[in-house]
Amino acid sequence: MKKIAIVGANSYIARNIIYTINNMYKECELYLYGQADAQIDGQSTYTSINILDLESVKQINFECDIIFMFIGKTGTINGFDNFDTFIDINERALLNLLNAYRSAKSKAKIVFPSTRLVYKGKTGPQKEDAEKEFKTIYAINKYACENYLEQYHNIFNVQYCIFRICIPYGTLVLGASSYGTAEFMLNKAKKGENISLYGDGMVRRTLTYIGDLCRILIDGAMSEKCVNDVFNIGGENYSLKEMAELLASQYNVGIDYVPYPELASKIESGDTVFDDEKLKNYCQLEYRMNFKNWCSNIDTVSKTQ
Repeated sequence: MKKIAIVGANSYIARNIIYTINNMYKECELYLYGQADAQIDGQSTYTSINILDLESVKQINFECDIIFMFIGKTGTINGFDNFDTFIDINERALLNLLNAYRSAKSKAKIVFPSTRLVYKGKTGPQKEDAEKEFKTIYAINKYACENYLEQYHNIFNVQYCIFRICIPYGTLVLGASSYGTAEFMLNKAKKGENISLYGDGMVRRTLTYIGDLCRILIDGAMSEKCVNDVFNIGGENYSLKEMAELLASQYNVGIDYVPYPELASKIESGDTVFDDEKLKNYCQLEYRMNFKNWCSNIDTVSKTQ
């Protein structure tokens, strides 16, 4: 039986991971942690911790096999105004976890989700070693964490695996939303409002359905081959315009193309399409959902992968 700790158990991906494990990987034993008083979906194996207090972090069961680290602060422009919070929640939190791990002499694999925003935008699929660029505090937070994990592995033999995620969409858990690109468009369309896009909407992204994403994260975490390295998680290649057109058609709304605000134009990352060949060489990937079908069945998609 695999023992899995999930730190940040109330986050969007974590809630969907918990659902997936409970329904598809029942041989696993879960230990859940977060900063809230309770787990939002009523899971009983939950402990409230202060991620910024090392002694509190030591409550985590480091004798487990896998630790998913989902505590983090996302954002773009707001990171410049609230840099202290972004550094605390995105960097100090992981460093506390790593030092508690060392203290416990843990052998668990830490699984860390990273972001498309570490890449310099360019046309065509990008491999893990593609050129990097950091236009926001959040982006450099994530890349710093990737490097902390590598450093702690090299010096203290901490075991880890980093999965870079582009745009996840959908949910297996009622009320669990990513508040990301797809959900922004969907929420506008459901309200009968036109979907707004900056510029011509031609920037491209990799989309991954949450059910597929969760299975890949879990299988990758359990794989002995996916260790001490960085992997892109793939999916489908869409422009923002193509995404908006599918959702707009489903809800009979229009699309408004508006000029980039000055600050938004300065942090726009450009095309980010993932090459996932490296991960395919280590584990069997299966993308069961496509965005077009999801759009056509949003209100009827069952909670299944």
